[in-house]
Amino acid sequence: MHPHFLLIFFFFLVFSFSSLLNVLAATSKENPFSPRASAIRHWNNRIYKVPRPGFLIEKASPLTAADSVRFTQLASTNSLSTQLDSFCKLGNLLCFANPTANLAKHAGDDKFAAYSAENFTNYATVAAGGTNSFKNYSLSENEPINSFRRYSRDSAGHNDEFTTYASDGNVVSQTFNTYAAGATGGSGDFATYAKDVNAPGLQFTSYSDEANGRVNSFHSYSGDANAGDQGFANYAKNGNGVENSFATYGNNTNVVGSTFTGYSVSGNGGNENFTSYGFNGNVPQNKFSRYSDGGNGGVESFTSYRDQSNVGDDSFTAYGKNSNIQKVKFNNYGDSFNVGLDNFTGYGEGAKGQKIGFKAYGQNSNFKGYAKKGVSFADYKNGSGSGSESDSLMAKGKMGNNKWIEPGKFFRESELREGNVMPMPDIRDKMPKRSFLPPSILTKLPFSSEKLGELKSIFRGFENSSMEKMLTSGVGECERAPSPGETKKCVGSVEDMIDFAVSVLGRSVEPRTTENVNGSKGDILIGKVGGINGGKVTKSVSCHQSLFPYLLYYCHSVPKVRVYQVDILDPKTKSKINHGIAICHLDTSVWSPTHGAFLALGSGPGKIEVCHWIFENDLTWAIAD
Repeated sequence: MHPHFLLIFFFFLVFSFSSLLNVLAATSKENPFSPRASAIRHWNNRIYKVPRPGFLIEKASPLTAADSVRFTQLASTNSLSTQLDSFCKLGNLLCFANPTANLAKHAGDDKFAAYSAENFTNYATVAAGGTNSFKNYSLSENEPINSFRRYSRDSAGHNDEFTTYASDGNVVSQTFNTYAAGATGGSGDFATYAKDVNAPGLQFTSYSDEANGRVNSFHSYSGDANAGDQGFANYAKNGNGVENSFATYGNNTNVVGSTFTGYSVSGNGGNENFTSYGFNGNVPQNKFSRYSDGGNGGVESFTSYRDQSNVGDDSFTAYGKNSNIQKVKFNNYGDSFNVGLDNFTGYGEGAKGQKIGFKAYGQNSNFKGYAKKGVSFADYKNGSGSGSESDSLMAKGKMGNNKWIEPGKFFRESELREGNVMPMPDIRDKMPKRSFLPPSILTKLPFSSEKLGELKSIFRGFENSSMEKMLTSGVGECERAPSPGETKKCVGSVEDMIDFAVSVLGRSVEPRTTENVNGSKGDILIGKVGGINGGKVTKSVSCHQSLFPYLLYYCHSVPKVRVYQVDILDPKTKSKINHGIAICHLDTSVWSPTHGAFLALGSGPGKIEVCHWIFENDLTWAIAD
């Protein structure tokens, strides 16, 4: 071939490749080899003639092409943990850094304002008198981690105040080790503690262990929190005259668990008071291990315990066992809308001179090793918790007082008609902001219960209880067996979500979500209503976020639904403020009788259809119009 032709052919190849890169770059506004550009190409290859949705592509990994290659290599050699901080920051992930500051042995009175992300070692240890005050502590933050070691240990007459502690945060992780252990006198006051927090992880180790005359109070503790755990280990163990007060503890929470281990074991003259404990909660779970075991002359009081809650599980192990002249009072215990399960093991066994009383005591509880003397029940509600009681409550209008069932969270299909005014729930995304991972990294990370240890070692799950719970819960939910008729998959990349939706619905498919959050927590006016697939009964794939270090969606096929797109108007001005996506489940026969939809709407499984809005950052896939 003539050299001129070879030169021309070479320049043609260079020009063509350069043109291709320019087209890709212009299309994605990204380096053509970046994870985001790769997600765009995957959409173009897999989806048939449907415009790319910006809200989905924005969730792709923000890593550069070079960083993606670098972290892929680290993942391949199980070395990602060595550069975890950089990986999390560049990849927009949810990770926990180690507290950096180390402030030791404070002298005198200290006041901290707008405090966050610190490590206090030997804080106020052996302090004599004085007050430490933390105001607006870790306020409105994502993933704050704070550690107090030997906090107020062996102090005398020292007061600790935490005002507006960790409120409005996401995945709050706080640890107090040997909190007030061996302290004499003084007080600890936590006011508005962890209010409106998403997934709190709060741990008190050796809490008031061997303390004398110490007064501790938690006001509005974990109110309105969502999906977290609180732990108190060796709580008031071997204490003398210790008073602990939990007021409005865990009120209006959603699936929050609390564990008290070694609670008042061998304590003398203690006084614990839980007021409005777990009130209006959704599935609260509380564990008291060795509760008042071996206690002497103490008083334990639970007032309005788990009142007005939905379901819930509580266990008291070695409760009041081997105690001496112990008084335990449960007032209005377990008066829930939907019956939960309570287990009392070793209840009052071996106790002397005890007095344990239950007033207005709820039903469906188990007592193992039940003491025959010194225990009284007043107004014990015995029954099966059948639907008749729920129907009666509904008829009286009492169900609507259960705050966790937010007005408008569930509704009937007939309400989606133009001109109707209805309440809209808070559809704002309250999860921490995260991004997907590129498939090149995702496929090299462990994701199974068998390899949970490897996953924890990467994301420091052994160092932080919140991270450990997040990893364990996320993997566990993804490995859960599907419900009858359900097809499910957890996806951690744009590509995986596209592939799953296409496998269920075909290539002519489109993801939809509610346009914005306008109208949340208020009344809205329904404007024009349009049915997807002509309003016919169809099939969809709904994807909901899970709390995990990277963006992880639980996607599942939902048969027998109707999907609607709705203009949402301001009821006063009649102007359009949002464009919502609503899905109506026509077959609810396999739903639990305790599902919130039935508490809100009445009826039961298989008897009614149930509709709800697609919340911010959730989405549903259906046939493209």
